[in-house]
Amino acid sequence: MTENDPRHKSGTRERLMNAAVDLMAEHGYKGASTKDIAAAAGVSEMTLFRQFGSKLNMLEEAVDRYYYTVEFRKLFAERIVWELERDLRLIGETYHELMERNSRILLIFQSESRSIPSLAERIRKHPRALQEMLTGYLEAMKEKGKLADVDPATNAASYLWLHHGAFLSRMPGGPNLLADLPIADFIDNGAKLFARALSPR
Repeated sequence: MTENDPRHKSGTRERLMNAAVDLMAEHGYKGASTKDIAAAAGVSEMTLFRQFGSKLNMLEEAVDRYYYTVEFRKLFAERIVWELERDLRLIGETYHELMERNSRILLIFQSESRSIPSLAERIRKHPRALQEMLTGYLEAMKEKGKLADVDPATNAASYLWLHHGAFLSRMPGGPNLLADLPIADFIDNGAKLFARALSPR
């Protein structure tokens, strides 16, 4: 495979983004030099700049590539079964799985959001998109007669905040309020609770 082969370029970009996220999560945005990122990815610093132009461009593309909007769009398109408890459980399980995968990006966001406003806005668009997807799902369930006469947007936000709060509590430095409760049990209980509250009487 030559350097001009698109597959080579794709692999190089992914290695660079992974290296950048790893080093920035550990050392901070300023502490992760382009030289160190390139070395960790096994390429030259010149290759990094040819691929992305700047360290910030690389981080922003990593957020867009590896955060969760694409996976959730696929979930809502292909895996929803229109049974409230089962669907809410699936959404909760997927949320924690993807947030765990992206915890390094979240660490960067927590430490750099004030100094890099564009990063904060890029990350915030993902929960907004997920809330819109879940709201749309609940609206469709209401039209099908499978949801009580409640506001879909408010309940979508409430369900996502339940899981976001749980995830943050388990992050390094968090209060870990769920230390004695397996996350699978928390997800299952949340799905049952919301399904019971939102189902038609």
